[in-house]
Amino acid sequence: MIEVSRDGGLWTVTLNRPDKANSLTATMLERLVEIAEEAASDEALRALILTGAGDKVFSAGADLDEARAGLATSPLWEQVSSGIAALPCLTIAALNGTLAGGAFGMALACDLRIAVPEAKFFYPVARLGFLPQPSDPGRLRDLVGPARAKLLLLGGQKLPADEALSFGLVDRLVPREGVLDAAREIAEASVQGNPDVLRRIKAMCDA
Repeated sequence: MIEVSRDGGLWTVTLNRPDKANSLTATMLERLVEIAEEAASDEALRALILTGAGDKVFSAGADLDEARAGLATSPLWEQVSSGIAALPCLTIAALNGTLAGGAFGMALACDLRIAVPEAKFFYPVARLGFLPQPSDPGRLRDLVGPARAKLLLLGGQKLPADEALSFGLVDRLVPREGVLDAAREIAEASVQGNPDVLRRIKAMCDA
C-alpha cells in the first residue's frame, strides 16, 4: 500500500490505498519510517516526491478502525514527519487531492507542496479531541503565521486550494492531470545536481 519507485536520484513514494481515501494504517506508517531511513542513507538521492494514488484524496489521515484503536495518537506519525524533514535532499509533496488529519504532518515536513485546484485542507484535531503531532503546529505557523495556524487547528476550518495557496500552505496549484509531472519538473534541477552541494544549499535555506 506504500509504493516506492526509484529513477536515478529521484524517489517517488505513493500512498496507494485509494479505495480507503489513502487512509494510513500502522503498517503503512511503519513502512514510511523505513523508507525515510533508507532514503537518508542513500548518498545518490537528490529529490523525493510524496504523492497519493487516485484523483480525489491525497490522504484522509488515519484509518478509522485503527484510529479508534489508538493509531490517532501513535508516535509513528511524528516519526514519519521527522524522518521526511531530516532528509538532506529536496522533498516535494505532490498533493493529488484533499489532505486531512494526521497526513498533514507528512506534507508540512516536505520542502515544497504543490496541489490540484480541487484539493481541500483540514486538520480537525480540536473537534476530535486530539493534540496535533508535536512538530506540526510549529511547521504550520512558519508557513502561514500564528493566526492562520490557529484558524486551522483551533477553528477547524477547511481551506480550499486557492486559499491555501494565498496563505502559503501550498506553493503552486497545477492541473490534476499534471501534478506528478509538475513535481518531477521542479525536481529536475536537483536530480541533475551534485548531492553534496544540494545538501549544503538545503542546510543554508533551513538555517
